[in-house]
Amino acid sequence: MATLICLLSLTTAFIPEMNLLIRSRVQMPLLSMGTGNSFGKVFRISTFGESHGGGVGVIVDGCPPRIPLTREDIQKELDRRKPGQSRLTTPRNEDDAVEIMSGTYDDTTLGTPIGMIVRNKDQKSQHYDDMTAKYRPSHADATYDAKYGVRAVAGGGRSSARETIGRVAAGAIAKKVLRTYSGVEVVGYVQRVQDVELSADRVDHDTVTVGMVEGNIARCPDTDTAEAMIKRIDEIRRTGNSVGGVVEVVARNVPAGLGAPVFDKLEAELAKACMSLPAAKGFEIGSGFGGTLLSGYDHNDEFYVDADGRTRTRTNRSGGVRTLF
Repeated sequence: MATLICLLSLTTAFIPEMNLLIRSRVQMPLLSMGTGNSFGKVFRISTFGESHGGGVGVIVDGCPPRIPLTREDIQKELDRRKPGQSRLTTPRNEDDAVEIMSGTYDDTTLGTPIGMIVRNKDQKSQHYDDMTAKYRPSHADATYDAKYGVRAVAGGGRSSARETIGRVAAGAIAKKVLRTYSGVEVVGYVQRVQDVELSADRVDHDTVTVGMVEGNIARCPDTDTAEAMIKRIDEIRRTGNSVGGVVEVVARNVPAGLGAPVFDKLEAELAKACMSLPAAKGFEIGSGFGGTLLSGYDHNDEFYVDADGRTRTRTNRSGGVRTLF
């Protein structure tokens, strides 16, 4: 805003006759358009596309050169995300086939921006005809109209969960970079569906694998808990309703020093990324909200030096942030 005001001041100083014209056309809705579509600084992603447009995708800027990267590396992650995989997911029938448009040569990254797109095929925009005159409860319809005066009615446009395709594609690259340079492993799974919860004693954060997660349609690494989750979802689904849940993500071998003090702390960046997902209502790290029930003495992560001379902690209530290295 300050930069724009300075530019306008310089312009009107040299062209007085444009003074009234410029000031009369600058309005807040125009100033806010086109923002909020990018995340990150060194490794920066910018997603694009609407749910029922021609396609959705992402531009990844900041990926190092000489990283082995194939289309299959991206596609296998998108296949885990795509709709229609089971009765528990949205029935929309999409292949979600990714195309890498730039940034690689001979299955190797060039260090230049990587552009990827997934073209939409199963759009049933007519299903949303009534939404031109109706706002869906707890959706972004009313907000988009209030902010811009126009919106993509079909499918929710940019506020659709289909936007996350770009995040998944970019995340596949980020995972490969982290694994190449630091041996980082990232495993995510469903930890709770409504009140059906995977208890801490039924999952080992040090040994849980993607294979264990992919062993059932609930994507829960414990078979008994997964069956209970599936049963609960089926019960709710038959009534025409839906329920929410909690996803837990474990990152192993994370190098020390990620993030920066104050506003760019690692947990702050992670919270922003997670809370920007559609329908996200909470974010926890380590002990999370449960930590408020403990005293400071009970919540502390005690330090010790392991056999290799590394400083470690005996517990992980801080979630590995600032204390585990």
